[in-house]
Amino acid sequence: MDRGTIYNLILLVCLIIIQVLICNHIHIFNVAVPFVFIYVILRLPMTLSTNWLLTWAFLSGFIVDLFSDTPGVNSLSCTLLASVKRPILYAYIPRDDRTKDILPSLANLGFADYAKYLLTMSVIYCFLVFTIEYFNFADVKEIVIMASASSVLSFCLILGIDSLMVTKRD
Repeated sequence: MDRGTIYNLILLVCLIIIQVLICNHIHIFNVAVPFVFIYVILRLPMTLSTNWLLTWAFLSGFIVDLFSDTPGVNSLSCTLLASVKRPILYAYIPRDDRTKDILPSLANLGFADYAKYLLTMSVIYCFLVFTIEYFNFADVKEIVIMASASSVLSFCLILGIDSLMVTKRD
């Protein structure tokens, strides 16, 4: 294992612990729940193979499901999030030789592109989680309110976490 993989694994474990012990118990106005553990999925390098990306995503969602009593909700949402990661990122940045091995982060993409990428991914994840959790389109208004509030909260927290990360510049 190289240093980057070990770093991502340690970061994933820390964020899952924070998610399970702290964030799952935060319900701002009974609508907004922060999802910070998805940061690792969003930050994995673009050079990582699709199989490994989907595996990391499924396992992180599965571990959160195990401790959150949400059978399969986070596993499915994380796996679907990982499957749309590349198309979403390349919708905001040009796909060329310079960006094919980029590590999505605030330092590498700049604020505007990274914020668009991060907000889109947060919205997708939160809408997936609440749609799967409710599994009833009779509560569309509640799903939209909870997913929107959770998306904004998750976006702000993940942006803050990423701004604290130290990246090595070439």
